[in-house]
Amino acid sequence: MRRLHQFKGGVVLKGHKKDSTLMPTQPARLPASLVLPLKQHIGSAAEPVVAVGDKVLKGQLIARAGDTISAPLHAPSSGTIRAIANHPVPHPSGLPAPCIFIDSDGEERWRPRQHQIFNFAELRPLELREIIRDAGIVGLGGAGFPAWVKLDPEGREVDTLILNGAECEPYITCDEMLLRERALEVLAGLLMMRHAVQAKHCIIAIENNKPKAVRALAEEIRNTGADVEVVEVPTIYPTGSEKQLIQILTGKEVPSGGLPIDIGMVCHNVGTAYAVYRAVELDQPLISRYVTIAGSVAHARNLEVLIGTPLGNLIEQCGGNRQTLQRVIVGGPMMGVAVHTDAVPAIKTTNCVLVESAMHDVPLPSRDAFSLPCIRCGQCADACPINLLPQQLYWYARAQNYDRVQDYHLFDCIECGCCDYVCPSQIPLVSYYRHAKGKIWEQEEEKRRADRARQRHQFHELRLAREKKERAARHKKKRTPVAKGGDDKKAAIEAAMARVRAKKAAQEVPPKNTTDLTPAQQAKIDAVDAERAKARQATETTPADEET
Repeated sequence: MRRLHQFKGGVVLKGHKKDSTLMPTQPARLPASLVLPLKQHIGSAAEPVVAVGDKVLKGQLIARAGDTISAPLHAPSSGTIRAIANHPVPHPSGLPAPCIFIDSDGEERWRPRQHQIFNFAELRPLELREIIRDAGIVGLGGAGFPAWVKLDPEGREVDTLILNGAECEPYITCDEMLLRERALEVLAGLLMMRHAVQAKHCIIAIENNKPKAVRALAEEIRNTGADVEVVEVPTIYPTGSEKQLIQILTGKEVPSGGLPIDIGMVCHNVGTAYAVYRAVELDQPLISRYVTIAGSVAHARNLEVLIGTPLGNLIEQCGGNRQTLQRVIVGGPMMGVAVHTDAVPAIKTTNCVLVESAMHDVPLPSRDAFSLPCIRCGQCADACPINLLPQQLYWYARAQNYDRVQDYHLFDCIECGCCDYVCPSQIPLVSYYRHAKGKIWEQEEEKRRADRARQRHQFHELRLAREKKERAARHKKKRTPVAKGGDDKKAAIEAAMARVRAKKAAQEVPPKNTTDLTPAQQAKIDAVDAERAKARQATETTPADEET
């Protein structure tokens, strides 16, 4: 038995998970149109490689990764590219973002298979990571960080690979149902990821209120003989957070501003492991995932949803009434994002659709329209699992003192909402933290733009000065040194006049139609030439001659 540790703070929440685990998972119905945001992950948005009117096959690449920290996008179904335009996406801002629209043809025709791997252990770790990268797999626990990047230790030794199955938020059960129904595939994906990072140990962490998932995994481990440890962890929120889970399992703390790899740990979600299995074994990119539909619906359950399916379609399939919707939350009640329309699509990081209807109350941690003043009770500090001072963060964020708020480690906040949950004054603390983070990011971006503009201006000034200096050097080189008097000065003047005469001679055009002239015409021409010669002789008189 592994000795478990504790983290400071946290809260105990009612699960509300039973209803969505009564029925097995089934595929969501294919929508008439799929909406695929180009940015479904942390990092740069994907760049389209298709055009309006193109025919695409299921699994075909439609947008390539925009940068190293990015992920490609694939068609979830066969059909036609109808548009590439802005559309509402599940984001706290509620603003639209660029999306690819695919009108499905209902045929579900797959693209040709691109690889056939019989033994992943024969692949080099780099080759395995490239397959995961090309499949567009990101962390399915909610963060959406490109999975292949986390699977690249960059020469550092990985002691433990942790598979996170601790679903600590209320209502969400997609990981639990995945472990119940696809335990063997999840285990296979974990072993593939272990090979990619060359980890010494593997742990699958599951909360102790999921006995069926634990039994399913334990049975597959016995059958396969895999060297993997299944650990049941306490059901306390936010156990499923990466840093808190590592602390519970190992007693080690990830340093402030650091990453798990800094202490020899790598942590991934069970859904990510399942996606890795499908990419390596079946040559299928990430085009679908398990999603929990819960709240004010007739049949709360889990669906295997194609990426890009509008949320309204999922709500209708589970018996929800789109006409009486009061609020739709993407994610759980603690860290989820309320969206403004059910036309928002499910994306790679969508693990739950929580429905609140005007006809049925759903027990959600909500906030009153007007909060009360802070009473300095300190409950927020007691509940914070990161050991921060939420009250101080709140005061400085509210005062827009963004230098001081960073002194209190604002960016260590995981926005779990524990402080919100216990606050007796109903202050939306996390909203203040998110606003402050956004403002700081904006200021940093403005500073970067100003630095780039200053560098461009300085380079422009240096270039102009260099060109001026080079031009002066060229002119100086061309000029013949002229002495103040004597033969050298006269020779220089004569040389200059010779150059002028040579230039004029080169520019002179031979006269035309000068044959067969009458004597009168020839006399006129001779007179003109004589006048020209006289004028030229007067012009060529040097200043030295005049002085003489």
